[in-house]
Amino acid sequence: MTLRHLPQAFAAALCLLLASQTAAAQQPSSRLHTPGSAAISPDGKTVAWTLRQREGTTLHLTDLANPDPAKEKLITPSGATNCSNSDPVWSPDAATLAFTSTCTGNKEKPDQEQIFLWSAATGEIKQLTHVVGNIEQAAWSPDGKSLAFLFVENATRSAGALDAMKPWAGVIGEDGVEIQRIYSVDGVSGKGGFLSPADLHVYEFALAPNSREIAYIAANPPGENNWWVAKLYRGAAKYDAATPAVVLDPTTTKSALHGLQIAVPRWSPDGKRIALIGGLMSDQGSTGGDVWVVDADGKSAPFDVTPNIDGTPVYEAWLDDKTIGMVEDRRGHIVLPDYDVATRTLVPKSIFDMGEVSLSGGPIKDAISFTPYGQFAFVQSSLTHAPEVYAGDLDKLKQLTHLNDGLKPDSKTESIEWDNEGFHVQGWLTYPKNYDPHKKYPLIVSVHGGPSASIGPRWGMGDNWADAGYFEFQPNPRGSFGQGEAFTKANIKDFGYGDLRDILKGMDTIEAKVSIDKTREGLTGWSYGGFMTMFAVTQTHRFRAAVAGAGISNWLSYYGENSIDQWMIPFFDASVYDDPAVYAKSSAITFIKQAKTPMLIIVGDRDGECPAPQSFEMWHALRDLGVKTQLVVYPGEGHGFRNPAHIKDRNDRILKWFSENMPEKQ
Repeated sequence: MTLRHLPQAFAAALCLLLASQTAAAQQPSSRLHTPGSAAISPDGKTVAWTLRQREGTTLHLTDLANPDPAKEKLITPSGATNCSNSDPVWSPDAATLAFTSTCTGNKEKPDQEQIFLWSAATGEIKQLTHVVGNIEQAAWSPDGKSLAFLFVENATRSAGALDAMKPWAGVIGEDGVEIQRIYSVDGVSGKGGFLSPADLHVYEFALAPNSREIAYIAANPPGENNWWVAKLYRGAAKYDAATPAVVLDPTTTKSALHGLQIAVPRWSPDGKRIALIGGLMSDQGSTGGDVWVVDADGKSAPFDVTPNIDGTPVYEAWLDDKTIGMVEDRRGHIVLPDYDVATRTLVPKSIFDMGEVSLSGGPIKDAISFTPYGQFAFVQSSLTHAPEVYAGDLDKLKQLTHLNDGLKPDSKTESIEWDNEGFHVQGWLTYPKNYDPHKKYPLIVSVHGGPSASIGPRWGMGDNWADAGYFEFQPNPRGSFGQGEAFTKANIKDFGYGDLRDILKGMDTIEAKVSIDKTREGLTGWSYGGFMTMFAVTQTHRFRAAVAGAGISNWLSYYGENSIDQWMIPFFDASVYDDPAVYAKSSAITFIKQAKTPMLIIVGDRDGECPAPQSFEMWHALRDLGVKTQLVVYPGEGHGFRNPAHIKDRNDRILKWFSENMPEKQ
């Protein structure tokens, strides 16, 4: 139920990952320049990176030894400027850079991406593919002879549940189902074909070191619904290959992975084992859990390399056949530890604490680029530094770009930690602009989506609320990533209870620390945060106004309305037909007569993750009970809004709602 990471269309971040799709949704400053992808060449000499601009996305090359902006290369086919070049990936020998581009000159399909190749030796750029459909996650084969990528042929929408769903028509679940498969093309001729069968929707993949095999995570279509029951497959990396073998089935395994989700498959260098992230996840793309390893032949049970880890690994890679390095979310910090696979313990003195930062740059969430020699490249941002491209050895990182020199944060944000019911909880507090401790200020509590996700430090965090004179509190209550699997699993069969108590205790902590006007506290959230907003007002009258975006008001009816019902079983431990009581227990509608808080409700009319009827149901109930409410439905929008005019209108409405319903006392 979160917003999955979409490398181009959405730069950060499933029905439930969006905390900032509320009024405080972070709108990029006109001064801010935002780099996207970053890829370091295998020889460690050159970094390819992209820059999102109003006209499109540009692709740049920077010499790591001499990162002089005046010597950067700008890569674009035929010198075109009104199109986008993105997602760079280097060949294993560093001789060729592949990237996706809309600079094809195709006037009938101007947004159709194709894969292009840039030669480091000659500077020549040539178009490799001539396909029609959606391309994602391109990767070179280890032998450098071909490129594979996820491909939806003749796609009408992006794969996954975030994008606006097709209007209901025809035989539901059968007609017009779009299946994402693995497609491979020869690196010279561009000729290719599918490597995965037509009856499996593939989410992520990895080519074996011998280039002859491929591992992938897939499920039966429709893809947006079945990631939660996806399996790990292994097959031959050739066209029209035989039926792939199942390496790991989380629905049948007797290990602790039973009933959980798997992501980010990675082969060991010797090709004998496959590592992956396994855990309780809300949506494909919002990755977090433990690092697990399974034999590539599937004959042994998977084992947990990081048992009882304090944080949440979100991305991993083999350093050698014995060691796995990872990106870990740990209470607002990003740390890079290495684990010994045999002993399942942290390699002594290996952990590198990046601090309160956010890293990005690869084709999937929190992916970073690295060389065999221990050099890295990524986009890094923090509470005090705008996003820039960094590369090099971890202890000698170079800031390659200076796109945002001189920018300073408009407001102050700090990490807040507190204890509640045996849990140590963390969140973020943004101060009002020009904060005066002698004055009282209103507070907005913004609850993130997920619930298996987390809010991390980022540039511009809370600026919109700060500019409007509010504190903003963004908690990571139980159910969030960042504090180990036990913490993430702590809200199973308990939605809206323990996590709400964590939030309220966090508010108590803040009220004791800074000058809050307790009569002007508001609540908002998107997706799972929208559910929490709807549910919280039936449990407490502490909030004076609320805004619920793409929320869930009735888990019983939601089960039969959404396009992703498989996600609910791990969290409720049964289907709604087997245990309706556990669903009713966490439904706002069950306790609706206790609601008194004015509520604005917002949703897209083609949202498949948190369908519009859920918002209608909450609005109808509040209206019937005489509680002030307003429902706004945006046409053509899915779970993640795309239309800039709709986003602006939504944000303006939310700010106005809190202003009118939490007025300052005269």
